[in-house]
Amino acid sequence: MLVSGSPPFHCSGTELEPARCSCLVARSPPALHAFSIGSPHLCGIISIDSMLSAGQHHSRGCLPKGQTTLHDWTVDTHADLWYHRSALAFSAESNIGRNSVRRKAVVVLVLALTVLGSVACSLSDLSAILSETPEAPVETATPWIVEVTPTPQTVIQTSLDVEEQLVTSLYERVSPAVVCITAPDRFGECIGSGFVIDLEGHIVTNDHVAQAAEQLLVTLADEHTVSATVVGSDPGTDLAVLQIDVPAAELTTVELGSSTSLQVGQRAIAIGNPFGLERTITTGVISSLGRTLQRDDSEFQIAEVIQTDAAINPGNSGGPLLDSQGKVIGVNSAIVSESGTNSGVGFAIPVDIVRRVVPELIAEGKFRHPWIGVTGRSISPEMVEAADLPVDTGVLVFEVEPGSPAEEAGLRGGDQQIMVSGIPMRAGGDIVIAIDDVEVKRFDDVVNYLASYTSVGDSITLTVIRAGSELDLTLTLEERPEDR
Repeated sequence: MLVSGSPPFHCSGTELEPARCSCLVARSPPALHAFSIGSPHLCGIISIDSMLSAGQHHSRGCLPKGQTTLHDWTVDTHADLWYHRSALAFSAESNIGRNSVRRKAVVVLVLALTVLGSVACSLSDLSAILSETPEAPVETATPWIVEVTPTPQTVIQTSLDVEEQLVTSLYERVSPAVVCITAPDRFGECIGSGFVIDLEGHIVTNDHVAQAAEQLLVTLADEHTVSATVVGSDPGTDLAVLQIDVPAAELTTVELGSSTSLQVGQRAIAIGNPFGLERTITTGVISSLGRTLQRDDSEFQIAEVIQTDAAINPGNSGGPLLDSQGKVIGVNSAIVSESGTNSGVGFAIPVDIVRRVVPELIAEGKFRHPWIGVTGRSISPEMVEAADLPVDTGVLVFEVEPGSPAEEAGLRGGDQQIMVSGIPMRAGGDIVIAIDDVEVKRFDDVVNYLASYTSVGDSITLTVIRAGSELDLTLTLEERPEDR
């Protein structure tokens, strides 16, 4: 609340600073001490308490010039502020000492320094901007666009897990295409195996399986049994084709692979019906390639045979030998065993031979094998010594069959009888060292080349050594006699 009038204490004025203001002296407390702060109309007021503590009994105050009395002042008793009609004085509370004024002065100084610092920084930034030299435009190179392919999360698995998944997945896909071949008088017992190759119901199996009974039955994976007809058969490759009359929707077919790029040590998987146990799977590796199998019913050999240690037993004959992708690489055919069961040495007809033979069996019912018409033997160190041969490898021709392509081409057989390790042999004949510039080291090379790369009616060139000199002979292949 603002009130007018005299303050509640006596004062008298004497001029302390005539040029600025008049002074007053309080004779009794509470009196006020005022000091000039540089303006003729503005004085600061300080509490008498601090002065009383110093032993002073009066205080001095400043009023605007020409004012010698306090009657013209107005006081706010709540805020302790003194007001003049023409000027304003600030009054500190009576309980605040000199330290309060000092703190206010420090705050004012800090604020002033802050303002000055901001101004200085602004001026510095402005000066830096004005002093900068414009830079020449920088050419921005077109960035390369790199497509980042997220790295797939790798699932760590053991080799056993991977192998299990491979085999189980393969079996699930291929086994429905494997069939059991039986006969009416065998009461459902599998006499062999086979696999479906197309939706027309053609089934590949072994010749010796197809010849096992006059009437054949085929049991599919769904246990459905139907009659089968022998479409074609070839003892020279031990391959046969059967056909069943079943809707295409009920058939599952295999995928034929290739045997050209097979390697020893590669995985080999067999599916068949050993001992009548339908669709049994066994695994192993390719043990060897390019073997030949001697037939029981002929002097000719089965060519390019795959050797495997995958378990093959009676009943597996005619079933597929697969690679790790589930593609057919061979047709299981025979085993070498003294007990008649698996001994780790099994044989399969390579799928590339299947590709050559099966279409002709379907179209003609038989396969025509190319024929040269010679007999001979692979050269061995004992033969080299006994016959004084000029080379260490090749095929020594023993005989040339009359009327054969070999005779027409002028090949010569042996004219001398010699003994090699107790075995009678004929010496003096031509030595075959190449076919169509492909090296021949042993007799199997001749058999395999004819089976894999030639057909009846093709012309080939044989390179032979005769009387120490090389000689090229060209001949045209004919069909091999059926009774041989």
